Amino acid sequence: MTEPLRIRPLSAEEMHIPLEMARQEGWNPGAEDGPAFLAADPNGFFGGERDGELATVISAVRYGESFGFIGFYICRREDRHKGYGHRIWQHAMDHLGSRVIGLDAVKEQTGSYAGHGFKPVYRNIRQTGTALCDTPMDPRIAPLGQGIFPSVLEYDRRFFPAPREEFLKLWTSPTLETRRGFVFVEHGTVKGYGVIRQCYEGFKIGPLFGDTPEIADILFRALAGQVKGQYIVLDTPEPNSSALLVAEKYELSPEFETFRMYRGPAPELPVDQIYGITTFELG
Repeated sequence: MTEPLRIRPLSAEEMHIPLEMARQEGWNPGAEDGPAFLAADPNGFFGGERDGELATVISAVRYGESFGFIGFYICRREDRHKGYGHRIWQHAMDHLGSRVIGLDAVKEQTGSYAGHGFKPVYRNIRQTGTALCDTPMDPRIAPLGQGIFPSVLEYDRRFFPAPREEFLKLWTSPTLETRRGFVFVEHGTVKGYGVIRQCYEGFKIGPLFGDTPEIADILFRALAGQVKGQYIVLDTPEPNSSALLVAEKYELSPEFETFRMYRGPAPELPVDQIYGITTFELG
């Protein structure tokens, strides 16, 4: 007899499961994203267990008391159309409570999310191609290390609806061989930063933030130059035409799109300075 679905938090040792499920769906997450994701909200990842196996997963990450983000909403193919997805979705929504909630939706699911009160704000376009750049010899570019991290954390606050210090500590960690970060500093002030990390397929740049198109261009070359000749990914917000031009300039091509949606008032962010979002899963 089939057991009913039991929804429970995922442990650190189980974080490879949603990452693998995301890989199978073609989302291509980072191979070592788990610790940083869990640091964002140790209680924000859930699995629906049936007959001793996880049939469905979801993340509902709480960033403080006012903002949350939903991702990793996946049900195993053999367990779809059984109501499991609806149950774990409701669990995630209850976990986030009255917060403003963001998510990135594929076009086919926007209607479903709209039924839950989410409204589309803009598209994010996944751009992919081969890294053809050399890292520029620019004295304003420096590796993102622990010494500059407090300034990067302060700079990042402009681009995200809530503080995310614990997440960024691991996301930008210079001790991980699978990722590199660079910061653009001029006259002692941080004016941009970016991170590139190894994924199941190739490398993904995100975030990529810059005060000007020139700064974003330099940072992109610094990051892509670390993996010249390799497959790279950049998720660009469509309203930032300069971000689309960076992708076109370096011969990246659109692969697919998502819609950034919010339940509640959409955060006012400087999208014209966002050249690559951090991640579809956590915002």
